[in-house]
Amino acid sequence: MKLYQNPRHWASKQALTTPGLRGAANYALVKLHTKIFLGKADADRREERRDHLDDLFDATIDAYVAALEADYTEAEAREITHIQANFDFFNHGWTEMMEIPADELEPHYRRYESFFQEHGITIDDPLGEFRPAGGLTSAPETPEKLDEPAFENAIAGFADDVYVETADGETVVGGDTEPPEDVDPTAVPGVDDEEAQAD
Repeated sequence: MKLYQNPRHWASKQALTTPGLRGAANYALVKLHTKIFLGKADADRREERRDHLDDLFDATIDAYVAALEADYTEAEAREITHIQANFDFFNHGWTEMMEIPADELEPHYRRYESFFQEHGITIDDPLGEFRPAGGLTSAPETPEKLDEPAFENAIAGFADDVYVETADGETVVGGDTEPPEDVDPTAVPGVDDEEAQAD
């Protein structure tokens, strides 16, 4: 998968792993991701998906922290959460929100199979043990979109590894990049529209 990485991502990582900061960062990041992905949905579908996406992204942040604790890089941990979200979008027929085409779901799963198996995550069960006790807020599916999917927001061809485009425009294969020297964990969203595009 092709990801972008800028100082905000490093700040988010630090905030989510710092006691006293995680709650505020978690809330801000959930709202940011919901906003980004609702922007890819048809306008008349956005509000009916909002609560589901809030629940989904809240759960994937727990997966992100667990991946960091298992020594995955920041980019790999973030990619894991994006793969989980794409499993969920696929299961709902929300093809316009997917970042990868359906035929790349399996290769992405296989790359993180050990993590996914450890936590009970499958394509059919994107959250596994990270699923909240009460489940996710339900939202209408659009299975008809799977009949002739366009995947209009998906970027194909990056299923073999994590590709990270840095703030300098350099693409690093493998996601092993160094954080800036001075990471400010309080520099997590507020996030303006321009920053929201760099996810």
